[in-house]
Amino acid sequence: MIKTKENSMIVGLDVGGTHTDVVLLGNEGLLKEIKVLTDSSDLYRTVLTGLEKLLEGVEPAKINRIVLSTTLTTNAIVQKKLPQVGMIVSSGPGIDPKFFCTNSHYFAVSGSIDHRGREIEPVDKNEIENISGILKNEGIRNIGVVSKFSVRNPSHELIINEILKDSFTKIFLGHQISGNLNFSRRIATTYLNAAVYPLHKEFFEAVNKSLKEKGLMVPIHILKADGGTMSFESSIDSPGRTILSGPAASVMGSIASAPDEEESLVLDIGGTTTDMAVLINRIPVLEPLGIRLGGYKTLIRSLETRSIGLGGDSVVKVEDGKINIGPERAGPAMAYGGPVPTPTDAFFVMKHIKNGDKKKSIEGLKSIAKGIGTSYENAAHEIVDQTCRKILEEAQDMINLINRKPVYTIHEIKEGYHVKPKKIIVLGGPAPHFAEYLEKLSGYKVSVAPRWKVANAIGAALARTTCEVTLFADTEQKIVAAPEERFSISVKEGFTKDDAVEKAFDLLKQKALQRGANIDDLEMEILEDLQFNMIRGFYTTGKNIRIKVQVKPGLIHEYESIAERLL
Repeated sequence: MIKTKENSMIVGLDVGGTHTDVVLLGNEGLLKEIKVLTDSSDLYRTVLTGLEKLLEGVEPAKINRIVLSTTLTTNAIVQKKLPQVGMIVSSGPGIDPKFFCTNSHYFAVSGSIDHRGREIEPVDKNEIENISGILKNEGIRNIGVVSKFSVRNPSHELIINEILKDSFTKIFLGHQISGNLNFSRRIATTYLNAAVYPLHKEFFEAVNKSLKEKGLMVPIHILKADGGTMSFESSIDSPGRTILSGPAASVMGSIASAPDEEESLVLDIGGTTTDMAVLINRIPVLEPLGIRLGGYKTLIRSLETRSIGLGGDSVVKVEDGKINIGPERAGPAMAYGGPVPTPTDAFFVMKHIKNGDKKKSIEGLKSIAKGIGTSYENAAHEIVDQTCRKILEEAQDMINLINRKPVYTIHEIKEGYHVKPKKIIVLGGPAPHFAEYLEKLSGYKVSVAPRWKVANAIGAALARTTCEVTLFADTEQKIVAAPEERFSISVKEGFTKDDAVEKAFDLLKQKALQRGANIDDLEMEILEDLQFNMIRGFYTTGKNIRIKVQVKPGLIHEYESIAERLL
C-alpha cells in the first residue's frame, strides 16, 4: 500500500520495442530518468540494467513502489512463440466446443452444465485421466480448463482440476479467469493465460529476486491493459491481464496533459511502433468486452488502443518504384550506426536532428532517392510525409471503428456519442520531430506531451490499482456466487438487487486491497446491474440477478499534483 511520506519514491518502468524507459519519482517530481536499449532476447537483463543505472546512489528504504509495464507477453503472442499448453473444454447445450479450438493440444470432453448452473451430464473421470496421460507424455506442464457455464456453477472445472492437479505445474480454470458468459472468448482467454504463464513467471520472478538482492523489499506492481495496476503476486494467477500494458502506459502518461473539455487523439511514436488511443475529457476510451490479439478474441478488458508497425526506426525501402516504410525494424537509424535508412534519417537530412552522423543518413537516403528518381532531400520529405499520413490514416480508422459501436470510457457508456478529436498529443522519443508535420496534414492542433521521452514510464508509475467483480444471484435456488473470486453462499428468501450490489462492492473492496490498492484510491462504481424474473406457469418463482462493479482506472490520488507538474 502506498504511504504518503516525505522522501518516498516510486519507480516506473516501461519496456518498449526499441528502448526501455525507467523513471524515479518523488514528492517533488521527476528525480531521474534512464533510457536503455531493449534487448528482446534478454528482457530481464534490459530491465536490470535500467534499474541499476536509475537507483545508483539511492537509499533502497526510500523506494516504496515499483510499477512495470512490458511487451513480453504481447510479443510472444504476436510472434507466435507461445509454449505448448493443454486445453480441456466441456460444453453445455449449443455449439460444439471443437469450433473454438485454440491450439494442437485441445480436447473437447463430455460433461455439461446448463445456463442455470444445473448439471446435465457428469464429468467422465476416466476420459480426463486418459487425456492427462497423453499431455504428460507430450511434455505439457500447464493446462487450461473451461466448462461452458462454469460462471454459474464451477463444479466441473473443479472436478477436472482435482484429477489433474498433481500432474501439472499450473492449471487455469475458466471461471477464475473471467466472470463473463461468452464461451468462445473465455476459452481463448484461459488459453492465453496458460500459454504466457511460464514466460511471465520467469521474467518477474527474476526481477523480484534481483530487487531483493539490492535491498528493495517493496511492492512490485504490473500495469494491465485497462490502464490500472495489479500486484506481482496476483498477476501470477492471471498473467494475461499484462497483455498490451505498453500501449496502456502511453495512455496513462498522456492524461494529465490532455484538455478537460474535448476529445484528444494520443500518439505514442516509438522506434518500432506507434500506439494510439482516444481520450474524452481526459478519460480513456475502453474496449469493455475484451482485446483481440494474434487472432484471439478475449475477455481481457483493455483501453481502446491500436498499435502499428511504424516508428522512427522503421525500415525504409523502395518496392516497385515506391517508398515503403515498416513494419520491420532492423536496428537504429543509420545516423546512429544502423544498417538501413529510417524516418529518423529523414529528419537528420531535414536538419531536425543533429546529434548523430548526418553523412550516413544522406548516404542511406541517396539509395532511396535513386529508386524513386528524385533528390535525397525530396526523398526525406516524402518519407516523413508518408509516415505521418499512414499514422493518421490508422488513427482515423480506429476512430471510425469506435464510432460504429457504443462508446465506452473507463467511467461510463456514452450512447450515441460521436468521437471527433480536435487535438493530438504526441509522446515518445521522436515525438517533437513528427508534431509539426502531423499538424499540417491533419488540421488538428498538435502538442508534445511534457517529458515526452519517458511519459509512458511516468504513466505506469502513477497508475492506480484496478479490478472488477462480477456477481450472480439466483433467488429461486437461493444462491449468490462470484466464481472468479472463489465466492459462493446461500441466501435467505427476499434477497434483492440492492443486496447483490452491496455484496459485490464488498468483494471488490477486498479484492482491490489484496492486489495492492490504496484505500484512498478506491473509486468504485457499478458497470452493470441486470435483473430478470424467472417464471413457472403463471407465477414468478425467483429472480436472476447479475452485477458487475469496478475500481475506476486513473492516477493515484496523492501524486495527482505531481502528475500535473510532470506531464
